[in-house]
Amino acid sequence: MSISKTMIAGITFEVSSLGKLRVFSVFSLAALWYFRERGAAMRKVVIHRPGGFNQLKIESFPNPSPDKDQVVVETKAIGVNYADCVVRMGFYASQKKHIGWPITPGFDFSGVVVKTGTNVTHIKEGDKVFGVTFFNAYATHVVVPQDWIFSIPQNISFEEAGGFMTIFCTAYYALHLSVKIFPGSTVLVHSAAGGVGSALLQLCKHAGWRTIGVVGSSHKVEAAKNMGADVVIDKSQEDLWKAVRTHAPEGCDVVLDGNGILTLRGSYRALKPTGKLISYGFHSMFRKEKGIPNYYKLMMNYFRTPKFNPVDMHKKNKNLITFNLSFLFKRKDLLDITMDDLYPWFKEGQIRMPKTTPYPFEEVAQAHRDIQSGQTVGKLVLVP
Repeated sequence: MSISKTMIAGITFEVSSLGKLRVFSVFSLAALWYFRERGAAMRKVVIHRPGGFNQLKIESFPNPSPDKDQVVVETKAIGVNYADCVVRMGFYASQKKHIGWPITPGFDFSGVVVKTGTNVTHIKEGDKVFGVTFFNAYATHVVVPQDWIFSIPQNISFEEAGGFMTIFCTAYYALHLSVKIFPGSTVLVHSAAGGVGSALLQLCKHAGWRTIGVVGSSHKVEAAKNMGADVVIDKSQEDLWKAVRTHAPEGCDVVLDGNGILTLRGSYRALKPTGKLISYGFHSMFRKEKGIPNYYKLMMNYFRTPKFNPVDMHKKNKNLITFNLSFLFKRKDLLDITMDDLYPWFKEGQIRMPKTTPYPFEEVAQAHRDIQSGQTVGKLVLVP
């Protein structure tokens, strides 16, 4: 007799098999009756413990219901961000503080409203929307406050809308809410062909600032140019910091760095007096080729990460700014300010999504593998 296992609503059921005969436990039959009555159409990606790509499990759950101020959205596209990989590996600070295990990753999505709470006024069932959520986006249905979603403009696809919020809200906060950048400034953008990098380049161009985009592979050069970079440095073909000095001999007014240890010290040195280093990630601390981090190297990279002395910064008139938007979900005022600008720009075509690559929902592990490789261009989305 063989025994197989199946997962329903987060519960593992054992099914014994004798030829064609299957015998279910009383508990399993009761659970199946429950979900037949309640419905179990919702699927989501669940991570039960930190680890590699194999920790991304798709499980079934009862259909969700909204509270009075919430809506339920049936997702059509879900943004895949590098932060989701950090969540999977167990190193994302807000996940550790507020959620724990198990967790469903994901911050942004698009889809169709299927249920609304009694107090919801500006959204109705059938509306096409996109928005943000505090984790839980990797699912066929999400439940969010009505203030966290927005109508999809007519000229925008589900895939484009599904990957918009995280990258553009990050870029907007970095450039418009965390610092003051003056006309004529030169801005250096690392990882310029990625999701956030593409958004940063466009918002810089929209504001009239000169941009230097940095990419790590030759196949990414054109993507960075298409997103608005005035100059593109391919660090696989030339010395990065020598090229920066050539294109910005007096130094950069702003450097945006999501790499961390690999470039952080050089980014600081590349600033002119009054320059601002904006750090929003630490991707280079993690291995690209495997889903499980090398804990020894991770520890060493942590201790090798530059420490900036306030006295030294004071004398050189240089600034360091850093942030993590996942700790700011309660700040509705910040979301309102951000979307008051981004939404009309997006709707009118003043800013646009970079190349967006869809993955079937079932291929979530491959999407993580690809984004962690550092070889992707633009934005990745899951399609349920």
